[in-house]
Amino acid sequence: MKKIAVMPNNDKDLGLFNTKRLMGLLSNKAEIYMDESYSVLGMNVNYVPQSEIYDNADYAAVLGGDGTILRRASECAKRKIPVLGINLGKIGFMAEVETDDMESAVLKLLEDDFEIEKRMMMKAQVKRDDKVQFSFHALNDVVVSKSAGEKLIGMELLTDGEAVNRYIADGLIIATPTGSTGYSISAGGPVADPCMRLYVATPICAHMLSVRSAVLSSDKEIKIRLDGEHGGAEAVVTADGDVQACIRDTDEVVITESEYDFELIRINRQSFYDTLIKKLS
Repeated sequence: MKKIAVMPNNDKDLGLFNTKRLMGLLSNKAEIYMDESYSVLGMNVNYVPQSEIYDNADYAAVLGGDGTILRRASECAKRKIPVLGINLGKIGFMAEVETDDMESAVLKLLEDDFEIEKRMMMKAQVKRDDKVQFSFHALNDVVVSKSAGEKLIGMELLTDGEAVNRYIADGLIIATPTGSTGYSISAGGPVADPCMRLYVATPICAHMLSVRSAVLSSDKEIKIRLDGEHGGAEAVVTADGDVQACIRDTDEVVITESEYDFELIRINRQSFYDTLIKKLS
């Protein structure tokens, strides 16, 4: 039997209607693991502490939108747990299974009738005086943005120590191909095929006459250096939308390709570009 961790989003799945439906479809066909906080459901499920869910699962079924998947991505990637996304959100590039198709998707999952798509992740480190202060992984993007009260921030972008550009802006987005359809595209960045391995650097509201996104090799080290002489001296670093650190003048954010790949279960085998047209048209 497959061991499947079911990870719902309470805000998206009101009354856990779809979660209960999913567990009914998996009942007696797989070992189901859930956070012990859901034990009130009283179903035939292995309820374990949240920290132990990842240790028991072969696969994860995440109910929500892409944001819900992002919150689970790092832990699943570290343990090489492929993720099936069930879309309860609006767009759903990664959460490709709609609730109407849940039954057929579960059947394909149980019968191994699916593909696993590997997505690159980033590892980011915040350095101060050459010492690592914070370290984290991201599937979508790492963003350096102005702190509350700051007008604009000055930043220098380097790749393997070579200067790419200087920015005076509200912030700078470093996105993976997966993240290129997120915050980055809203800031005017290009779309990249999610199976590629590269970075897209896109400034946010740059105070410059001519500024463009830059596509950078994932083989190289990316560095963002805060430049207090040309803007605010404080900024915030977020990874996949979650605040990770506050930085100050001369601090550096160093980004390299993560040693982990995020594994996404593909049931429909619909091309990325078909999905792109459908979701963003």
